[in-house]
Amino acid sequence: MEGVMMRAPHSYCVAVRRSNGEIATEESPLPRISDKYPIFKLPVLRGVGTLGQAMSLGVKALRFSTNVAMEEENAAKGKPEASSEVPAWMMTLNLVFSIGFFIIMYKVLPAFATGQLSNYFPTLQNPALFSLVDGVLRLIIFLSFLYGISRYKDIRRVFEYHGAEHKVVYNFESGQPVTVENAQKFTTLHPRCGTSFLLVVMLISMATYMIVDPLFALNTIPAKIASRVILIPVIAGLSYELIRFAAKRRGSLLAAMTIPGLWLQKITTQPPSDDQTAIAIHALEGAMQLEQKQGGQLVIA
Repeated sequence: MEGVMMRAPHSYCVAVRRSNGEIATEESPLPRISDKYPIFKLPVLRGVGTLGQAMSLGVKALRFSTNVAMEEENAAKGKPEASSEVPAWMMTLNLVFSIGFFIIMYKVLPAFATGQLSNYFPTLQNPALFSLVDGVLRLIIFLSFLYGISRYKDIRRVFEYHGAEHKVVYNFESGQPVTVENAQKFTTLHPRCGTSFLLVVMLISMATYMIVDPLFALNTIPAKIASRVILIPVIAGLSYELIRFAAKRRGSLLAAMTIPGLWLQKITTQPPSDDQTAIAIHALEGAMQLEQKQGGQLVIA
């Protein structure tokens, strides 16, 4: 089961196409986390809050999509509708597993591998050089993993929906009528994409560790790994600030750091079909209709 989620400043909509061609949607108000917790209006912390809310929405969208798929499967088997809901504990377990996978794959493994290399190349015991090699290995693992999963047919369809989302966003922001025909004219590469954010995180983390490790004399592998886990919120906040700055000052030197993120989207976004683009338009219309009812701004969040 595949679909698209669109966000406005105070609402979101998830659209999923059923196997019979009908579109199932879930719309809901979305209060800004900074309105509820003013501390998240501060620089760096606002990035942490935004990332946390994005993760929460991702889980909700995944749960809705899974529920629709289970509903169809259970209906075909004659099972009761009550069994079509994914338990909350299962989604929580999935989130915990994903976070654990991220920490092991991109924090523990690169640091451990660099530590092993330092046994053969003593120069790597220099904290700054260690962090540099650690960062390069992290980037290689990330790019290899992303390219590897992109070869799977199911993941490619997910990336096609991702491309549909970007095309529709561009269409909406251009001021032209939002139609499948108009949306298909636009590129799938968008500067505000989460893929760009991930790559900026990789670059910012490399620079941060090159400063932190020598500054605090983090010379052991456990200490380095601990610092990398502890600094995740800080790095996420700094990365958010960089992307926010780049969006306002397109010609600046810092803005140039976000360009590789657009290149990376050549993997994570693929040209969508007209049907996939129609789903993205449906999600956009749902989010905007709800936003209008609430008197909010009709913009993409």
